Amino acid sequence: MTVVVLGLDALDPDLVDPETHPNLSLAAHRAIDTIDSVAGEPSTHELWPTIVTGLEPREHGLVLDDGVAWGNPVLDRASDVADYLLPDALQTRIGAWLLTNTDSDAFRTRATYYEEQGLSTLFDGREALPIGVPNYVVDPDSEDREHQLRRSLGDLFERDPEAVGGHTSADPDTFYEQCLEMLMIRVARTRRGLRGGRYELVFGYTSGLDLVGHVAYDAPDLQERAYAEADEFVGELRGDLDEGDELLLVSDHGLQDGVHTHEAMVAGTDPEMVEAIGSVTDVRAAVETELDENDHSPEPRVARERDGVGGEQVREQLEDLGYM
Repeated sequence: MTVVVLGLDALDPDLVDPETHPNLSLAAHRAIDTIDSVAGEPSTHELWPTIVTGLEPREHGLVLDDGVAWGNPVLDRASDVADYLLPDALQTRIGAWLLTNTDSDAFRTRATYYEEQGLSTLFDGREALPIGVPNYVVDPDSEDREHQLRRSLGDLFERDPEAVGGHTSADPDTFYEQCLEMLMIRVARTRRGLRGGRYELVFGYTSGLDLVGHVAYDAPDLQERAYAEADEFVGELRGDLDEGDELLLVSDHGLQDGVHTHEAMVAGTDPEMVEAIGSVTDVRAAVETELDENDHSPEPRVARERDGVGGEQVREQLEDLGYM
């Protein structure tokens, strides 16, 4: 039996309707407190380390430097020079240019950082599978399709401090399709981690909703469509749950009119776990309580009938498609 945590970056409690989005609201859902960065709004760079450690950004140390995350070797070296030579506003613009026009990624801090800093995480001492969690990178040399798509967006997603949401897109519809592909990939990988039966904790993450939201100030229907599709994808993950499995959805902040909002969200199949989370700093403790108080030992899973689709129906479908 497995606890599945799915991080949906920028899932906004004000945009989730239980009637329209039953799989984004699950058995219980609520808005929770988040933490603003020095830039005045919540930051993905800071908040996912907070979620996996339970510590505020100043405690875990992965913080923004005047709104720009200097969190990898390229940007670290630039920061060393910039702190001495450049005004703050120009640092921010240079950082934005680097993140738009190079392969640098501000969310690729290695998992070894935490041990080196004497910090513990939700994953320590457990049979756990982290999938794409920002600033908790287990294998820096490994990238999945979400990483590849994000790093190749080019003018589909350019940083622009003058734009409403801080970003612009040369082709919002094409951009939307790539973002939803990212979301599908990470939900699929999370489903595979669950179905494999090898882990007590599977923690997946996707930035798809956040990316769409940053350009949706110009095309609000894109954000509505993204929530509808995300609900369907999470429904497929929900359908993979066995008795005793739990699913928790977590966001780091909301996003409306292209701008991060000051509330995050949780939703879950276990109302008690949801009730225990009032802030992004509470997620770790709530998940650990569930893992400690209930048996979530990894166990092999066997194929079974799901949602009324049995073996004979599957066989008929395969025959119709010419595979049998």
